[in-house]
Parts: sequence; C-alpha cells; structure tokens
Amino acid sequence: MRISFCCTDTPAEPWLNDLGAALPGAEVSLWQPGAAAADYGVVWMPPQAFFDEQPQLRAAFNIGAGVDALLRLNVAPSTRLVRLDDAGMGAQMAEYVCHALIRHYRGFDRYDQQKSQAVWEQHEVLPRSAMPVGIMGLGVLGERVARAVAQFDFPVNGWSRSAKDIPCVRCFHGEQGLSDFLAASKVLVSVLPSTPQTRDLLNRGTLSRLQKGGYLINVARGVQVVEEDLLALIDEGHLAGAALDVFRTEPLPPMHPFWNHPRIRITPHIAALTLRSESIAQISAKIAALEAGRPVAGLVDRQRGY
Repeated sequence: MRISFCCTDTPAEPWLNDLGAALPGAEVSLWQPGAAAADYGVVWMPPQAFFDEQPQLRAAFNIGAGVDALLRLNVAPSTRLVRLDDAGMGAQMAEYVCHALIRHYRGFDRYDQQKSQAVWEQHEVLPRSAMPVGIMGLGVLGERVARAVAQFDFPVNGWSRSAKDIPCVRCFHGEQGLSDFLAASKVLVSVLPSTPQTRDLLNRGTLSRLQKGGYLINVARGVQVVEEDLLALIDEGHLAGAALDVFRTEPLPPMHPFWNHPRIRITPHIAALTLRSESIAQISAKIAALEAGRPVAGLVDRQRGY
C-alpha cells in the first residue's frame, strides 16, 4: 500500500515518520511531480497537478476541518474525499468561542482599557439570560461548541440546514428558521462550512436581525462575512463588536480597517489547529477500515460541499 503526502505549508518529515509508524508495511512518501501511483493521499491545499497525476487514489484525507479548497479542484469521481471528524479541533474551537464569548460578556476589554489608565472601577454583570448565543452550523464541531457554551448557563440557540435535536440547545433549521434564529440570538457564532450557499451569508440583512448590541464570533470562513456590512453595523451601534479568526484575505492585509478597529478582536486563523497525533490516529484507522471494506465517517458530499 502506498500513501502520498501532499500538504502545503506543512513540515513533511514529522508527518511522514508518524504515518509510517502508524501504518507499518505502508510505503509513505512526499509527493513530487512524476511520483509513483499511490493508493491514498493525505492532503492540505494540494495543487491540481496532484490529482491530475493520481486519478487512481482510493481516498484523499484532508488534514484540516474545511474542504472548500479540495472542492475547487478537479478530483476523479472514484476518489473519496474524507475530512477529519474532530481530531482535537472540537475542544480547541470550543475553548476559543467560550473565551471570546466570556471576554465580551464580562467586559474584559473595558478592564484592559482601565488598566492602561490606572482606573479601578467595577461594572455590573448582566444576567446570562440577556446574552442568548446562536451557533450557526451544528455538525461535529458546532455541536461541541454549543454544548460547551451551554455549560456556562447561557441560553443556546442552534441553526443548521436540516433539523437537529441537541439537549440544552433550542434548534432551528432551514431557510424558514433562519430569521427566527437570528432574532432570538444576541451573540452569533459561525461554525458553518464554506459552500456557495454560505458565502456572504453574514451581511447587513442577516446581521441586523440580531438583537441590539449583538456580537459576532467567526471561526468558520472569512468569505461568509461581508466585511463592509459588519463594520457599518458596529459603527452604527447595532453590533457591539466582533471576534474574528478568519478573513476573506489571509493573511489579513496590513492596511485592513479591522486591524485598528477598537471593537474588533483578531486572531490569525488559530481557533482550531490540526493536531498531528490525533489526525494520524484517525487517518490510519480509516485507511484500515477502507482496506477491510468497512464504511468510514467523514466522507465529503461534493454536492452539499462538506
């Protein structure tokens, strides 16, 4: 069995060594143009040439949560695309969202400003019932985030394409449920996949439906947010601010207005980093299942986009 590793901006040697250890007997190698045909690919943002030269692949395993870059490529219909189910990313994303939510809820930005001015002043804490949190996207990662937020006793709403039933989450679904979901939420968290349907979904029309003083936390994809609309709604006072981990252009350009906006917090796409050991354990288990003819979780539906 041959496995070809083709991951942009990822140090190859640790992955090659650990994949080889997890799959004894497999020939694991770094893909180069003209490489021998492989049975499986382990990829992250591979070039089209990889799939052009490897049409026989039984499956390609994506080592990140988002598969939008893969779906833009021409991949043989016989090659199954497989995403990571979680591989340690769910806990990281839940940590990130809860940190951003609690920082906003408790007004810690205000206390940071007071520190710079040597001001000692306490501020009232609002009841959590006044801060309903809406989670957009209730897949593996979104559900993990929703359950974590609920542990802090915030009211939690959830919206997904199809109906879901999650304890402690008031679930909405479909186009008809979107407006009611937004109106019931003050903090909006996007954990949606990147698809043609979610591009520009967070615009003036949708964001303005949030309760007055709303807040956006985006850990999904930057193309979902119409940046000009977000800035306008913050400056107009309808939104209190945003915590953004993803952007339409990455790295975020130095002159982008987000950098110096006092009510926008920025991190460089680190909400859920790929953990090598967890990812390799999952990939090796799925390869073993495919070799034995058993089904695996995480198969990408190319029509739905995730």
